[in-house]
Formats: sequence, C-alpha cells, structure tokens
Amino acid sequence: MSLLAGPEGPAAESGWGHDHERKGFFTDTSICIGCKACEVACKEWNRNPIDGDLEILGSSYDNTGELGANTWRHVAFVEQGQERIEEAKESGRKLVSLGMPGIGPKSSGVRGATPAGDLSTTDRTPPDTPEFRWLMSSDVCKHCTNAGCLDVCPTGAIFRSEFGSVVVQEDVCNGCGTCVSACPFGVIERRDDGTISPFAHREDKVDRMGTASKCTLCHDRLVDGEDPACSATCPTQSIKFGDHADLTTEAQQRVTDLHERGMTEARLYGANPKDGVGGTGSVFLLLDEPEVYGLPPDPQVPTASLPATYARVGIAAAGMVAVAALSFLGGRR
Repeated sequence: MSLLAGPEGPAAESGWGHDHERKGFFTDTSICIGCKACEVACKEWNRNPIDGDLEILGSSYDNTGELGANTWRHVAFVEQGQERIEEAKESGRKLVSLGMPGIGPKSSGVRGATPAGDLSTTDRTPPDTPEFRWLMSSDVCKHCTNAGCLDVCPTGAIFRSEFGSVVVQEDVCNGCGTCVSACPFGVIERRDDGTISPFAHREDKVDRMGTASKCTLCHDRLVDGEDPACSATCPTQSIKFGDHADLTTEAQQRVTDLHERGMTEARLYGANPKDGVGGTGSVFLLLDEPEVYGLPPDPQVPTASLPATYARVGIAAAGMVAVAALSFLGGRR
C-alpha cells in the first residue's frame, strides 16, 4: 500500500529492486501561456477521446472544463474579476498578470511603440489589471506519495511503477469506481464515450469504456527513454519533467527568484512531504491561493485514518467481548 512509502521513495517501498530516481513534473504556471499544446499532445499520444463538442464553456473560454477520464492534462483559464483583485490588493500581495507586456522603449513613455534596433530597453512590465486578469494553470494527476486510489483498488489494477508514478492497468480494472471517491483531487474517473449527451452516437468505438483512467506519466514513453508527451511539447517549458528531487529544488529556487522580484504571492503546491498525501510527484508553482486554481488547500488521502480506525474497532471489539464474558460469568453465579 502506498501509505507505507518511506524515506527510500514510493517505488522502492513498493518492492522495485533498482536505483531509479523518482520521476515527476514541475509545472510553472507563471510562464504558462494557455496554448493547450500539452493537452492536445496528451490526447494524441494516449488516443483519448474528445470531451463534449469542443464548444467554449459558458463560464470560461476553456473548452474541456476539468481533468477526467478523457482529459489527462487540462489547461484551465482562471479568470478573476475586480472583486477578487481588490481582495488580493487588500491582502498586500502583489498582483501578477499573465497578459502580454507592452512593447516600447522606456524612454519614450509610449506603451506599444516599436523600438528600432536594441531591444534591451523594451518595457516588459505587465499591464495594470484593475478590473480583470488571467491565471493559466496546466493541471494533471498528482501521482501522490500516499495515493488513495492505489490503496483502495480491490483488483490490483492500480500499481506503483518503477518511476514512482501511479498507473492504472485498464485490462485489470473492473470499473467498480472505488478509486474515484478515494482521490482527494478528483482526478481519476471512469471513461465514458466522450460526449455530453448520453444519446449521442459515435462512429468510432471508444477504447476502455467504463474503466478508470488517468495520467500515467506516459509510462510507455519512459520505458523507452522518452519524456512524457506534454512536457516534450510545451513551448515555454512551463511543464518540466525529470528527477523529482531535482525538480523540487528548482521549483523552490524559482519561488525565491519571484519573491525577490516582488511577486510575493508565488508559492509551491505539492512539494511538502508532510502534507496529507505525503507530497506529490507533480509539483506546481502557483501565483495565488490553491483554491483559486480549484485545488484543495490541505489534501488528505482518505485511507490515512485507516490504521487508527482499525485500532479503535479492535479496542471496541475487545471491550464488547470483555463485557459479554463478564456478563456470562456473572450470570452463572
């Protein structure tokens, strides 16, 4: 069980006899441009069906909505209005807009003017955002150190790979859905036909219907020595793949750099090994509170309380047996 993951790392604790470093993602939302190249690459490589009819959602310019069985990488467009911006200002945190900076020499004082020759003096200050701002976030499975989905799977369909990732074997999954309720992030789901209407018909058959499905960290590519499709495609290197320990160190340095530049709201998510899931294999740099990105501020693996629960049940059972024995002995007198 993943709850047994110790200092040697989740892969070693799962019985893999090798010296593989734990692999993972570092997703830096401060340089994500929302192009969705990672999302498309993920779908293409894993042959995942489309979500809905690709129309823009009524609540956002996004067209896929959230992570699910058919979308293993999801780029969210976090849109914040004036009320949220005012709250951030009152809290004393410096705002960060991911809008395109103006182009023009600082000396000219004209934003948008095109400089001639040397671009070193170009004004790249993010524009003021008094009424609206964008935050981009490329979300993915967290590959938790203590993975609730792995703990509760009754068939062994979910396993810890040699790279420390959490992988679903669709040919073993019986579609019970127990893992769905065990994920504190709402990542894993059972696959449908990828349409928004239960009566919609598809000419092509959707693979793995009814089975649990999620990001595998492109396990098939890792075995062949290749990087995951999403990180290999990202044009800004917002998504980085590598050794988990190295990525965490890089992420911490990135936060330090942003703080020195005045972006004091920058923070890491998933890098704390003492959190409710033992830290995650996918580490994120956020520019606002986790709730803004739809992430739980303090995720807890549901199975974490099982040992204590079993202990209480055992004590209660022993107490009941003792009471029954005393009653029996007292009745004989």
